[in-house]
Amino acid sequence: MQSVDVAIVGGGMVGLALACGLQGSGLRVAVLEQNTPVPVDDNAPPQLRVSAINAASEKLLTRLGVWSAIVARRASCYHGMEVWEKDSFGRIAFDDRSMGYSHLGHIVENGVIHQALWHKAQQCADVTLMVPAQLQQVAWGENEAFISLQDGSMLTARLVVGADGANSWLRNKADIPLTSWDYHHHALVATIRTAEPHQAVARQVFHGDSILAFLPLADSHLCSIVWSMLPEQAQQMQNASEEAFNQALCVAFDNRLGLCSVESERQVYPLTGRYARQFAGHRLALVGDAAHTIHPLAGQGVNLGFMDAAELISELKRLHAQGKDIGQHMYLRRYERSRKHSAALMLAGMQGFRELFAGENPAKKLLRDIGLKLADTLPGVKPQLLRQAMGLNDLPGWLR
Repeated sequence: MQSVDVAIVGGGMVGLALACGLQGSGLRVAVLEQNTPVPVDDNAPPQLRVSAINAASEKLLTRLGVWSAIVARRASCYHGMEVWEKDSFGRIAFDDRSMGYSHLGHIVENGVIHQALWHKAQQCADVTLMVPAQLQQVAWGENEAFISLQDGSMLTARLVVGADGANSWLRNKADIPLTSWDYHHHALVATIRTAEPHQAVARQVFHGDSILAFLPLADSHLCSIVWSMLPEQAQQMQNASEEAFNQALCVAFDNRLGLCSVESERQVYPLTGRYARQFAGHRLALVGDAAHTIHPLAGQGVNLGFMDAAELISELKRLHAQGKDIGQHMYLRRYERSRKHSAALMLAGMQGFRELFAGENPAKKLLRDIGLKLADTLPGVKPQLLRQAMGLNDLPGWLR
C-alpha cells in the first residue's frame, strides 16, 4: 500500500497547480487522475474552451515555473476591456496604459495551461501522477484517509484534496451539502473570425436576455466567444445555418468588428452556480469547481480556483513547517474561512450583476446605463474595479 501526505483527486488545472506548488515542501504528493491528457497540437485551430487569466493567476503560474512555457505557445495578451449595453449610452472602458499596467490579462486555451502544468508535475520529484486512476472508495480514519482504486490498489494520505470538478465525487462522498442554482442560461462557445482586427481588447455586450463576450486570441482576426442566453435561444443558435448564425452574431455585437464568421463547431453547455457549505473537513479540502462554480460573465472561474490552490499551498507549507497535522479540520479552517469569503463575494457580485442586467424594464435600463457611465467617469472607481478583476485584492502573502 502506497502512503503519501497529500492525495489530490483530479489532475485538472487547479489540482496540478496545487501539486506543483507543494514541490520542495517536504510533503509527498499523489495526483489521481482518470484520463491521460491529450497533447495540444500547435498547428491545430484554437480549442473552444479558453480562460481569461488575470494578473493574480499569472503570478501563481510564474512562481510555479510554467508561465513562460504557456506564453511561448498560444496565449493572447489583452490591453483593453470594453463593456456596454446594447442600444443605450451605458458603457465602461479600461486600458492598461492609463492605469499603469503593462497588460490586463491573457486569453489562453485551457489545454495549453493544462499541458504546461502536467509537464511540470512530471518533473517534480515529490509528485506522483497516477493515471488512469478511478476511485472506488474512501474512508476517513483518525490519522489518515484510506483510498481504494478500481484496479484494486490502495493508498493512504494524511489529507485528501477534492479537485475533481463541479460534480465532485469526493464532495458527495464526504456528504458536504451543496447550494446550487440554475442561471437559466446556456453558454454557446465558438471561435469567430472578424473582418476588423480585435486590437487586443476583450469586449462584452449586455442585452436584456443575453450576454456576449468576444475574447481576443493570438491571431488578430480571431476571437473566442462566450454567448450566454436562454436555453432555447442557445439551441436555436447552435443549430442555425452558418449564414444565419453569423448574421445574428453581427447584430448582437453591434457590428463592432465588422462582419463575423464562425470558424469552429458551436458547443453549448448549461450554466449552474454552486457553493459548497464547507471547503474543508476532517482530512479533506476542496478546491476549484469542487468548491464553487460561477457564471462565466467575468471569466473569473479558473482564477478563483487558482487562488484556492495558492492559499492551500501556503497553509500546508506553514502547517508542515510548524510540525502540525495537515489533515486536522481545525488547522484547515484558516484556508476555509479565507476562500469561502472570496468565493461568496465573487458569487454575490456576479449574481447582483446578472440580475441588474437582466430584462428590458426601462427604469432598470436607465439605472444600469447611469451606473456604467458613473463607473466610467467618477475618479477612483475604475482603478478599484480593475484591481478586483485582476485579482490583486485577493493575493495570498507569498505571491505579493
